[in-house]
Amino acid sequence: MTRHDVTIVTTDGSAPATLHLPDGDGPWPGVLVYPDAGGARETFRVMGDKVAALGYVALVPDIYYRDGDWKPFDLATVFGDPEERTRLMGMVHGLTQELVIRDAGDYLSFLLGRPEVAGEAVGTTGYCRGGWTSLTVAASYPDKVAAAASFHGGGLAAADDPTSPHLLASNIKATVYVAGAENDDSFDQGQFDRLEEALSSAGVEHTLLYYPAAHGFAVPDNPTYDADAEKRHWDALENLYATALARR
Repeated sequence: MTRHDVTIVTTDGSAPATLHLPDGDGPWPGVLVYPDAGGARETFRVMGDKVAALGYVALVPDIYYRDGDWKPFDLATVFGDPEERTRLMGMVHGLTQELVIRDAGDYLSFLLGRPEVAGEAVGTTGYCRGGWTSLTVAASYPDKVAAAASFHGGGLAAADDPTSPHLLASNIKATVYVAGAENDDSFDQGQFDRLEEALSSAGVEHTLLYYPAAHGFAVPDNPTYDADAEKRHWDALENLYATALARR
């Protein structure tokens, strides 16, 4: 496995990213990895390495590139520090649905244009806010996303949010895997049921379930990280991509 620093030219500037390649001779299917609200950092670069170890070219973009050389967040303390929480939420809310979709087009073009990447569609996976992004991107680029995963994602089927991904379910062609966290207000039973109804009504092939773990379970630098749930998530990703990406 090798890791390379790359720059993606976007409509709004230049986004730093890391590209993670499997060992051996490609090309391989591609996977776009969306980090949680804390953004791209070493934890997610290691996760990109693990995606590559499964046999996929992983791209981990700096979703906050418009904020320049921003100071990384400490996920163990950020929500208990009023100033840091305000800074984080400002960056999260500044990345609107419109910008997410626009950036995704550039990220997908970059990834699918790499000589190491095979096929005409990729997989996505996202964590926390990245789960919302993963499903939004799958719906916005249905011919370029064949498999979309969300882990402890929030706001996936919010009744009062016009940008909620469940409203775009009819556009999705990807196979979808959503693992929520138990007792997570950002994806409660009401949202679970609403998302289930939307995906089923749209005829989207999907798996939707809760893991018996807290929000943040799959990301090692989160204080709520759960090793068993993380392993389960890797097993689920391996199975999802092995089946859905093989078709595209």
